[in-house]
Amino acid sequence: MNIHKTKRGFTLIELMIVVAIIGILAAIAIPKFSQLITKGNEANTKGNLGAIRSALSIYYGDTEGFYPSDTTLGSLTASSKYLSIIPLAKLPSVAGYNIGHGDSAVVTGETAAVEHGGWSYDNNTSDANWGRLLTACNHSDSRGSVWTSY
Repeated sequence: MNIHKTKRGFTLIELMIVVAIIGILAAIAIPKFSQLITKGNEANTKGNLGAIRSALSIYYGDTEGFYPSDTTLGSLTASSKYLSIIPLAKLPSVAGYNIGHGDSAVVTGETAAVEHGGWSYDNNTSDANWGRLLTACNHSDSRGSVWTSY
């Protein structure tokens, strides 16, 4: 009587090889995924900057050459005529500076970009940069461009 024992399961070596391959793939994929999230937030912020600037241009045309005088840009969101809300600036944390801007829709009336996150709007009518809107961060994005250059 011949009893054949059938081999079942995987050997320890086979399991270790599979775990090693998964580890290598994870080591490659996780940093790439992190970069995609950062780039997505940057694209979102740049798009929101363009949306607010477009609303400012329409306001400028409607008021025949005047930008909003309020520092918070509440006149753009009044009655949702130009914007329903001020969109978020998704500025990343800056390594080495211990600065975590986070997502912010705060608009301040500073004429120079400062490190508080959100937006910086120049509402000074006597300033040559009257009506200028910037991100309130003067660090670089993932491409090396300074945020205030947009």
